[in-house]
Amino acid sequence: RLMKYLKDRNTWVWICYILLVLSTAFVSFQVYALGVFPDKVLYPFLLVLGLICLIAFLLNLEFKHSKKVVIGVLVASVLLSSLYMLGAYYIYLTNGTLASVTTIKNTNDNNVSVVVMNDSDTHTLEELAGKKIGVLKNIDKGGTEKALEQIQKEMPVEFEQVELDSVPQEAKALYSGEVDAVILNEAYRTNVTELDDYADFSQRTRVVFQAHFKTSATNEALAVSDVTTKPYNILISGNDTYGDVGELSRSDVNMVVTVNPMTSTVLLTSIPRDSYVPVDCGDAYACAEGELDKITHTGINGITSTKRTVEKLLNIDINYTFRVNFSSVTNIVDSLGGIDIEVPEGQAVETFYADSTLEGVTEGWNHLNGERALSFARERYAYVDGDNQRVRNQQMVLKAIFNKATSPEIIVNYASLLNALESAFDTTLSQDEITSFIKYQIQAMPGWKFETYQVSGEGSTLFCPSLGQAAYVTVLDENTVALAHDKIQAVLDGKDADEVTEPQTEESEGNLYQQDLTGTDVYSGTEYDGDYPDYYDASQWDTSAAGDMEEPPYGSTEDIYDPDQSAEDSSQD
Repeated sequence: RLMKYLKDRNTWVWICYILLVLSTAFVSFQVYALGVFPDKVLYPFLLVLGLICLIAFLLNLEFKHSKKVVIGVLVASVLLSSLYMLGAYYIYLTNGTLASVTTIKNTNDNNVSVVVMNDSDTHTLEELAGKKIGVLKNIDKGGTEKALEQIQKEMPVEFEQVELDSVPQEAKALYSGEVDAVILNEAYRTNVTELDDYADFSQRTRVVFQAHFKTSATNEALAVSDVTTKPYNILISGNDTYGDVGELSRSDVNMVVTVNPMTSTVLLTSIPRDSYVPVDCGDAYACAEGELDKITHTGINGITSTKRTVEKLLNIDINYTFRVNFSSVTNIVDSLGGIDIEVPEGQAVETFYADSTLEGVTEGWNHLNGERALSFARERYAYVDGDNQRVRNQQMVLKAIFNKATSPEIIVNYASLLNALESAFDTTLSQDEITSFIKYQIQAMPGWKFETYQVSGEGSTLFCPSLGQAAYVTVLDENTVALAHDKIQAVLDGKDADEVTEPQTEESEGNLYQQDLTGTDVYSGTEYDGDYPDYYDASQWDTSAAGDMEEPPYGSTEDIYDPDQSAEDSSQD
């Protein structure tokens, strides 16, 4: 019956055959351009596509008078053409995704807001006239200046600037009505919302104006000659924000991934987000170069600052960076159809602090969607080991994502994964390096061995320049820092990191924080040899918000802090 509708059936058959040839050529080109398939897979695949076209051509010639053969060739040509075009489309998207995430940005995105209380009568810049605006005196001077410039350009108004010493002081002044508005870099917002007194800051305030500007960035790769044969280090930096992964924010995940393709070994070395280390400012122009601060605050300066700080701390070279945020985790995990993690005995969590509405995890295997995976990776308050357990959870999530992404199930979830990856991360790995690694994975099918380690230390409360006040920190154990360096070096040298159990040297060159961290901590009483640097002078600390710390110290602030006590005097511990 179909043939009755085709007045010239041969013409239709040949049209469909031409479409088959064109779609075959198109998909062949896309597969070849993608560059992920090894030669032993690529060329047989292209040969099969060519043979299919040849067979269709011969059938058209030999059986052009056979109704069944003609209909069969016609239907097969249409189906194959559709399949090829769909495949070529997805390969095209893959190339686009790889090009997008490997495009190195030479700028950092900055957003500085004018924030008022929800019940304020200020809704426009014009209504700021004659009012008091809180600005940070020493922190983020550059951001404040940029915001003031844009305000005057948008709507020239006169208002009174009230200088404040710290971000918590800004929140306190706004809540109390001491000022009508504050100028706040959005990178510091989470520093406010983590404080118990201002946990509802985002709900009780609103933004009436936001200045957007870019600052230069020079995050370049220290590329190896061949990622399939040479070992290298990747820094994974996880920002504590949703949305655009390029927006400056704290780096709450700091993990060095050491890859040795020749031994099929991957070492994950985690650094607690509260680690108290000397800061390398990188590209930032409003930063306390060389002073001790929490490593999470380096993310506010940009990933270059985090990378260089980690390099100096561990005395290693970082070859590549890989930056993600909260949205990255949820979107990637969901695109994979969820991940499976095994919770050790005693580590079950009934509900997560980040979202108490979510079901926690039980001992044994758990299947997590994106939101639960993110909450599991952020959980620390449920554990006695706090931040140390959190970094172990982050390592488990990363391994689970890697295992799911390299499993056969990826075929089913490929389209959704591409959509998730488009805006999920940025990296200094090049597109050629990524495709070379994928090709290596397909060809060699290595059985990757994962090893993990984390540096650790003691909790304390010390001055953080980026906050302008004292805060809870982790003073790292120099032996764990030295051991981290030695384990990384062992994997780079083709050895097993698990075999390295003691530091190979008495003092690692990477322990730069140790040479300055000296004296007696006026909060914890911890003894260190030598003298405090100038920025430990208690008289310089902001004590007006002493109770507004990111994590409370042991006991009350009255018991542990006396502004008249010198750094050398530990009699009032």
